[in-house]
Amino acid sequence: MRPRVIFFDAVGTLLRVRGSVGQAYSQVAAEYGVGVDPQALDRAFAQAFASAPPPACGGLSGSSLLAWERAWWQQVVRQTFAGVGSLAAFGEERFAAFFAHLFEYFAGADPWELYPETLPVLQALQGEGIRLGVISNFDSRLPRVLQALGLEGYFSSLTLSTQVGYAKPDPRIFQAALETQGIPPEAACHIGDSYREDYQGATAAGLRALWLDREGKDPSCQGRIGDLWGALSILNDSAEEQKPHRA
Repeated sequence: MRPRVIFFDAVGTLLRVRGSVGQAYSQVAAEYGVGVDPQALDRAFAQAFASAPPPACGGLSGSSLLAWERAWWQQVVRQTFAGVGSLAAFGEERFAAFFAHLFEYFAGADPWELYPETLPVLQALQGEGIRLGVISNFDSRLPRVLQALGLEGYFSSLTLSTQVGYAKPDPRIFQAALETQGIPPEAACHIGDSYREDYQGATAAGLRALWLDREGKDPSCQGRIGDLWGALSILNDSAEEQKPHRA
């Protein structure tokens, strides 16, 4: 069935960190007199992020939610620099200033870039009359990031884990997105780069799902697409003819 709404994950699907997280962290840390190898930071960040609790806390809003989001990320960043033995090089006061700078830096356009096909695919889907939304394990900075990258006009709903209190693959975050759009699960499709959080999570919630497998991890997966152009495969034959290639 042709979907009425297509939801997208954000980071790793529509946009990515320019270079790497480690490069961004290293660049900002250098402004505070702390030199750290970007690749070491990449490894430490991956461990810190994987061990962090889900980015969701129910019942908070306004300034209380923003404070919780900052604290969640501060712990991830603190653990990242502790993992490379550089936390003590800051000192508490300088680390607090560094983190405030870093947190705000990731709310703007500079550390982010769109995947090459993001804009043309979103434009093609809108041209087909499909409503678009975002379901992301992100925080309240995401609307600012999307605006800075010129994407804010494409989405009629943004469902963020920190705001709804549930993180993917919890089916309740998908249910919240469906309620915002006023549609049943069978009228929606979700696309994301995480097999567990996006593909399995959306499928369990009753949505059609496509797994964005840019690295070719599992070509045998029935719901796999190699890039966002594959999203057009769920539309009609005329949409199929519009895409310049298919992975």
